[in-house]
Amino acid sequence: MATQYEVEHNIKPTPSTSHRRRQVDMSTFTAHLSTIAPESSSTTSTSASHAHEHHNNPHAVPSPSDTSALFRLLQDQMGTLATTAPTESNRAFLESLVEALELDVAHPPMQIEGVSQEFLDGLDRVPRKTLRDDDTCPICAERYLDDQYCLVVELPCHGSHRFDLECVGPWLRGKGTCPLCRKEVGKRKEVPAAKDDEEEEEDDMDGLYA
Repeated sequence: MATQYEVEHNIKPTPSTSHRRRQVDMSTFTAHLSTIAPESSSTTSTSASHAHEHHNNPHAVPSPSDTSALFRLLQDQMGTLATTAPTESNRAFLESLVEALELDVAHPPMQIEGVSQEFLDGLDRVPRKTLRDDDTCPICAERYLDDQYCLVVELPCHGSHRFDLECVGPWLRGKGTCPLCRKEVGKRKEVPAAKDDEEEEEDDMDGLYA
């Protein structure tokens, strides 16, 4: 399966270009997500057409069993990585993600609160030349530079919260939070309305002449 980097740069994967041993393979997750929430999975005309055929009601939401299955797929993937974790800290981190997903599996939310594919595609890419030899992905624990075509993204919650896009993508699509700090990353920061400030200034002025 081609990585996101290879897709973006039109590179055909070959045995010599892939060095990842614990890379997240979430093709089943992505396929299931596009089935239960196709309108949020792609902006292509083909997918849009499929979404229209799948949901005659544009306000339809996934069934609890479908949503539960989606989070189960993500949970299973993280659990599998935990069994081959190279360090105790990586194992503990992955087990914390598995535990966090348990509630979504047992009591699935009415709607999937994850980020859109457009948001995922727009995440800041970390230049390869700025990566250190020992920098690793918190999820797969692989060194970024071991991958000739690594695609590392930086989440907006914190400048040091970086991941392989292939690893963090499914979590963001499903949960919409940073795996490390659990802060929501898909919502824009609210800017205080200027009107409120103007009203406060007017009240202060009225007080001067009262």
